[in-house]
Amino acid sequence: MQQIRFIDIDKDKNLFFATLRNRVDQYFKQNNLSKHYNAQMVVKTLILLSAYFLPFIGILFLNFSPVINFTLWLIMSSAIAGIGMGVMHDANHGSYSSSSKVNYWLGHTLNLLGGSVRNWKMQHNILHHTYTNVINMDDDIDDKLVFRFTPHTKVKWYHKFQFIYAFLFYGILTIYWAFAKDFVQHVKYIKEGVNKETKAKNKIILLKMIIIKIIYFSVFLLLPLLVLHLPAGPYLLGFFLMHFLAGIVLAVTFQLAHTVENTSHPLPDASGTIENNWAIHQLNTTVNFSRKNKFISWYVGGLNFQVEHHLFPNICHVHYPAIAPIVKLTSEEFGIPYLENESLIMAIRSHIKTLRSLGVPELT
Repeated sequence: MQQIRFIDIDKDKNLFFATLRNRVDQYFKQNNLSKHYNAQMVVKTLILLSAYFLPFIGILFLNFSPVINFTLWLIMSSAIAGIGMGVMHDANHGSYSSSSKVNYWLGHTLNLLGGSVRNWKMQHNILHHTYTNVINMDDDIDDKLVFRFTPHTKVKWYHKFQFIYAFLFYGILTIYWAFAKDFVQHVKYIKEGVNKETKAKNKIILLKMIIIKIIYFSVFLLLPLLVLHLPAGPYLLGFFLMHFLAGIVLAVTFQLAHTVENTSHPLPDASGTIENNWAIHQLNTTVNFSRKNKFISWYVGGLNFQVEHHLFPNICHVHYPAIAPIVKLTSEEFGIPYLENESLIMAIRSHIKTLRSLGVPELT
């Protein structure tokens, strides 16, 4: 994998991140606040975990009608997406708690989706957060199956339709994750040098991954169908419906931060250099949405404050609404664009427009 480095080309903006970080630190100091969880975060965690486990217990043991069961699967889909965005995400960034043990165990709520924490950290914490929107580095914008998320790859004939079929394919995100993605990434990250563990350690990692998958599918498929003998058709339909809807919510939420209008996709030069300050690069490649919508902020785990998250991934998302005005004001003082869409609808429209433009050669 190519080595990428960021260098400052505008010396007047060198002090931006130092100034911003000092102001954010002062906010927490003056208000005597921890940068980690608060009571609101704990309550949210309990609500989301309960909304995931309790409906599943009902589906397994309470013999509800198909209509009620499908409703419970819908609740579970909302809950698991919420857990992924608002609990697992913070924990695996180390921002949920100052305790590494708390972060470790809550980070493994990713296993509730059948996913691997180790792969997620490499893809998200290392590649995505360090090299946001940089081709061949940020795994999130690599061409996948029928998608083109960057202007720096070849346009295929079917890409002109991606703004139409995108949301259908987003729905397979979590089911693909549970079945295959981790194994594909395991091989890929070893080959590319992202995973720097020894062969012996990687065998253990792979074994743990397999065990997690076995447990997941035993609980969700073998137990209900072979032990409890639940009706296979309705049960499997509900299971896949849960994954499909959760996949759409998760994929769309993350796409609204980087695959929208006005974001940049800088190309490193031959030496692997990007002529920009890293913090300013984050502002140029990241967009907020619906900052003033309290429900969206609660449900998506502050991922509508992606600018703040990319600059301060070590701060729990419950604090983003408070520090966002500081980030915006400081950005404006230094003449750096602070990108945002005021509503969810505006953000989705911008995402669709971007998918459409990326699918037409003359528009990229």
